[in-house]
Amino acid sequence: MPSLANANKQTQVIRALERAGFARRSGGKHTIMAHPDGRYTAIPNHRQLKVNTLRAILKQCGLSEANYLELYAGKRV
Repeated sequence: MPSLANANKQTQVIRALERAGFARRSGGKHTIMAHPDGRYTAIPNHRQLKVNTLRAILKQCGLSEANYLELYAGKRV
């Protein structure tokens, strides 16, 4: 399983959040991901996200690093 530092590609982060039930809401300089229960986050449009930025996104989404890494690897939580 990859570490958080290696699991930071923007397109894969979006796919992992979609597996967790989030949906894309808009584009532009940031991609907004929203969950039906009201949680949302903004993901900057960069190829790779910095680790601390990714941690902040996970905190806003209510996901632990372990859950995120499973989603990133293609498993549903």
